[in-house]
Amino acid sequence: MKKLVLLAVAATVASSPALAISRYNSPSMTCEAARAAVLSQGAVVLRYPSKRVAGMTLYDRYVRDNNQCEQHDYAARAYVPTRDNPRCPVLACKPVDDSNGSMFHRPWIRF
Repeated sequence: MKKLVLLAVAATVASSPALAISRYNSPSMTCEAARAAVLSQGAVVLRYPSKRVAGMTLYDRYVRDNNQCEQHDYAARAYVPTRDNPRCPVLACKPVDDSNGSMFHRPWIRF
């Protein structure tokens, strides 16, 4: 019986789609295309070269709204370089500041 259950679980896991997150190089995209990717997919990883360290690639997870963040995070304004805009506005998850005791108040910033 245990083998049958284990086999069923393995078959279910193997047949379910992978929950992979898309990755993009933001300097090769327009700002509109980068924002459209975030909006349509909910969350993406955007990569871009560091301006301070030669050869270093920076990346982060950018999201559509607070619903894509962990419970104690919120979607904060961030900027990424794109082909047509050095400061393309997007959102990235950041920890909620609990210094004022309002841990469950997550600011809502429009994309």
